[in-house]
Amino acid sequence: MEEKKPSPLKRFLKILGPGLITGAADDDPSGIATYSQTGAQFGYGMLWTALYQIPLLLAVQEACARIGAVTGQGLAGVIKKYYSRKILFAMVFLVVVANTINIGADIGAVAAASRLVINVPFWFLAVLTALVVVLLEVLVSYKHYTQVLKWLALALLSYPVTALIIHEPWSQILYATFVPHIEFTFAFLFIITGVFGTSISPYMFFWQASQEVEQEIADGVAVNKKGKPILPRNYLKDVRIDTTIGMLAAEVAQWFIIITTATVLFSHGVTTIATAADAAKAIEPLVQSFPDAGLISKYIFAVGIVGLGLLGIPVLAGSAAYALSEAFKWKEGLSKKFSEAKAFYGVIIFSTLVGLLLNFIGINPIKALVFTAVFNGIAAVPLLFLIAKINGNVKILGDKKGGMLSQTFVWLTFGVMGLSGAALLYTTILPH
Repeated sequence: MEEKKPSPLKRFLKILGPGLITGAADDDPSGIATYSQTGAQFGYGMLWTALYQIPLLLAVQEACARIGAVTGQGLAGVIKKYYSRKILFAMVFLVVVANTINIGADIGAVAAASRLVINVPFWFLAVLTALVVVLLEVLVSYKHYTQVLKWLALALLSYPVTALIIHEPWSQILYATFVPHIEFTFAFLFIITGVFGTSISPYMFFWQASQEVEQEIADGVAVNKKGKPILPRNYLKDVRIDTTIGMLAAEVAQWFIIITTATVLFSHGVTTIATAADAAKAIEPLVQSFPDAGLISKYIFAVGIVGLGLLGIPVLAGSAAYALSEAFKWKEGLSKKFSEAKAFYGVIIFSTLVGLLLNFIGINPIKALVFTAVFNGIAAVPLLFLIAKINGNVKILGDKKGGMLSQTFVWLTFGVMGLSGAALLYTTILPH
């Protein structure tokens, strides 16, 4: 009996995986807070970043995905094999520290956003968030866990919905989207480095490369005698489709977040927010479209924060675990049981616990949030240099190395991130 072919829709949904999840995780609560602060502080002035980041973000994440798929190793494993261990350990250290702070901020943001919907103590919601994330990541198999993460990615839709409820000056928005606005001030360069840092972030590089390896295991991809995957026909094409959709979704969400906060916060003189939940709360009294518009917008925005927080926290913890495990040759992977990869899961549990504690010991992770994004923007520069080198290396990737377009845009991303970081450092030294 002839096997029935899956429908085009089912095939399309099957293609979606690491790329979509990584793209959605790019708009975690820490990202939402950064973009919200951007809209509140500069109005529509930075909308153009969401458009012009697309080719940069897509080029880097496609390169990371291809590196993982072709080598059968995560990014840390490839760097360790072909480059200096000192460089690897420095990169891993930066990623782990930044990720742990981000986890703390995200747990706090999810708890605060949940309180906008249900009247439950903050500490209880924070502990519950951490517990749910750890249990899902440790106890649920990779195959089923990725399905949960894919459904959580739908939370991205909350931001277009919120923006469309509110009356927007679309002609002004479109102009700001296509025509870049740049200010050579400390405040502007600080925020724009944070925007780049939270959009093109080191944890995404490590996560997607490792998730492509996990996906190959789940798909039963065969390996050769050297342990490298024997990729089926069109496999990399599907990876590119998945990555493209994920990165486009990330930038569209960023665009709508800036629009929403610029319209309802900046235009009403609210130029500073402390958390992503503050942005959701501030929307309610400022929306005048119809009687319940503010309340509805607040709830939709809050639901987006919770959904993307539950997606982003495990990605942050997981990418730290992958990076450390590859650096120290620990058994790794969400496809393995806890008893098979205790150190890997130990990192996930420990980093989530430390992130949770940051919300209770006097350290305010939210205030460190944009600083962490800026830190990521600077820390990404040397890592992007290595990704660009690997992307064009025939010895590592063979005939699957990046083409001229891929190499050009990855190197361009390295240059843009380097210039933004250098400009920030320059304005930091000068009086302002």
